[in-house]
Amino acid sequence: MEVNEHVKTDHLVEASPKKPIKIKVKTKSSFIIRLTLFLLAFLTVFAFFTFDYKEINVIDAMGATLVNIKTMFLEPHFARFSFTHALYQVLITLGLAFLTTIFGAIIALFLGLLAAENLTSRRVSTVIKTGVAIIRAIPTVLWVLIFAVAAGLGSVAAVVGMTFHSVSYLVKAYSESFEELDKGVIEALQASGASWWHIIFQAVIPSSLTYLISWTFLRFEINFAVAVAMGAAAGAGGIGFEMFMASNFYLDIREIGTITFFILAVAILLEVVAVRFKRKLKVNV
Repeated sequence: MEVNEHVKTDHLVEASPKKPIKIKVKTKSSFIIRLTLFLLAFLTVFAFFTFDYKEINVIDAMGATLVNIKTMFLEPHFARFSFTHALYQVLITLGLAFLTTIFGAIIALFLGLLAAENLTSRRVSTVIKTGVAIIRAIPTVLWVLIFAVAAGLGSVAAVVGMTFHSVSYLVKAYSESFEELDKGVIEALQASGASWWHIIFQAVIPSSLTYLISWTFLRFEINFAVAVAMGAAAGAGGIGFEMFMASNFYLDIREIGTITFFILAVAILLEVVAVRFKRKLKVNV
């Protein structure tokens, strides 16, 4: 009996499929993360029930919000200006985004080369990356307001402030693209007597061109969205300023809906153009 039982157990072990055993190890960090998430969820629910709504009926307010959304997107119209004027304001916003992207890309290209660890010294790379990280940590609207002290509210402060943030964003993206280049290629060019500039233009930029264009287009889309906000916050003009006027001065919800449709249409158009351009570039390369 003992031999038969042993044979049966061996047969069962061999027939069973081999599956990886998942072991969940409870560590101190995982416990802290779960505790933090639980506390945040508890505080959110607690704040929702204890918040002073100042005699506002939450259910009625939610119903009114749904009515406003319906009016905004199902009954759009222009009350103060024509379609041509709206298109002109969109072009102003696109111009702000284009200028900040071009200025930021040119400056970030040189700083990105100096920030790449495989192209420069570690000390220079660390200094540049630390500097752009500090700039990137500050929101764009604060940079615009900082420069507005010197230049005044308007398109100049908006362009300079948005360019600052664009440079910090693109330096990180460009430098990481440059660092992905094989070190063997750089060492081979250095061994053949190529200068630093020859390495940049013969190996680094051609191999990273697709990534550079992709990151630049992505930043252009971000700058368009930021330009809409800066049109209202910094008085830079454009479609964002018209939305600010319609929502705060004229309280025209239908006009806000129309402006929103304009912004969405431009954003979708930019995405389509970016995707097609990147596909065409890959084919040509």
